[in-house]
Amino acid sequence: MAYYCQECGYRSLKWLGRCPECGEWNTFVEEKEKKEKGKSISYEKAKAQKLSEIIFEPQKRLKTGFTEFDQVLGGGIVSSSLILIGGDPGIGKSTLLTQIAGILSEKGIKVVYVSAEESVEQVSLRVDRLGINRNFYFISDTNLASIIEAVEEIKPHLLIVDSIQTVYLPELESSPGGVSQVRECANVLMRLAKEKGIVVVLVGHITKGGIIAGPKILEHLVDVVLYLEGEKETGFRILRAVKNRFGPVNEIGVFLMTEKGLVPHFQYEDFFLSGEEGAIFCVIEGTRPILVTAQALVTKSYFVVPRRTAVGFDPIRLSLLVAILEKKLGFNFRDQDIYVKIAGGLKVKEPSADLAIAIALISSLLEKPLPAKTIFIGEIGLSAELRSVKDISLRLKEAEKKGFKRAFIPYSANIKEKDFKMEIFPCKKVSEVCKYIFS
Repeated sequence: MAYYCQECGYRSLKWLGRCPECGEWNTFVEEKEKKEKGKSISYEKAKAQKLSEIIFEPQKRLKTGFTEFDQVLGGGIVSSSLILIGGDPGIGKSTLLTQIAGILSEKGIKVVYVSAEESVEQVSLRVDRLGINRNFYFISDTNLASIIEAVEEIKPHLLIVDSIQTVYLPELESSPGGVSQVRECANVLMRLAKEKGIVVVLVGHITKGGIIAGPKILEHLVDVVLYLEGEKETGFRILRAVKNRFGPVNEIGVFLMTEKGLVPHFQYEDFFLSGEEGAIFCVIEGTRPILVTAQALVTKSYFVVPRRTAVGFDPIRLSLLVAILEKKLGFNFRDQDIYVKIAGGLKVKEPSADLAIAIALISSLLEKPLPAKTIFIGEIGLSAELRSVKDISLRLKEAEKKGFKRAFIPYSANIKEKDFKMEIFPCKKVSEVCKYIFS
């Protein structure tokens, strides 16, 4: 018997309250270990080859017909790849994969959909509701050994397993969803994908912390890790690639959840713009420049400790920006509650949003509106200096294409103003931007 951490897979001979590997509390569960003694292991000598002697042929990508989905993967599905999709319960993971199975089967491609959580009747009802092609194979089983046997007989091009936490290998004594079961099941499916040339798509449950449940090695084993995000009330879904061995990382696809399933949302550029209120900036998601609105609300606090709330933006970075504005520019936020929101449910991590967030905070504090058709791009240092960000020319071209008339950027950005029709204001400090806007 041994104890395994359900977050990172750390093994211990005794129960521990806190995992020494990942630092999480109360994550250790007891699992049985199967030991085989006296069994000799035979192996073949590894073969070494010079890379110059290997003939490489570019792999053709399989187009699913979902433009946004193909874009996230880098142009389509690569043969023999292992893909992991995670997301909150009810966000639309099964709906998306059922639609892809129907689209590909309509093209004559063999698809096997394995559901260890739903019955044939449930999946059949979803297929009828979505109005998609029913000409794909369906397996309702949890025994991965029997599933593999059936898959090898059918020889499909695509295998969907929904989900990796509910299938199990009978030779392991631990329960489904345990660290050893998830790890070994993923290894078996990886070998199936690489040896048989089958594309395997796994659905992964996520924890309350927003990460995929099971050992971290699960994300290391797969070729692509996708997260389906979004607010259930709005109907918009964002498919984000956080790992991709065959394409750009952090590429996103935007979908709209309808009665007929997920529909690619082609107007994603305008979805993250929230009217005229707020400060506009531009983020690079994968290869796409996207204009986003940052809204801020500063109001008098009646609490001993004022609130600092951020939706879609790092709260620690927000506190850092507030401290800079107080120390270097003299604005008083000490007795003010601060609320910051990124429009559209997008989660922004790159520093290009610093200037827009700061200007939105000052605008709300002074109760002065921001000029229309103006974009703010730049990172803010601890001395309130503006630092350049990557691909600033690409961001400005996207803003110009959307009809923006002026842009505030760092002075250190190496761009040629004559290449743009819009008015550009290079600034060294945040105070210079404030003088232009609020004086």
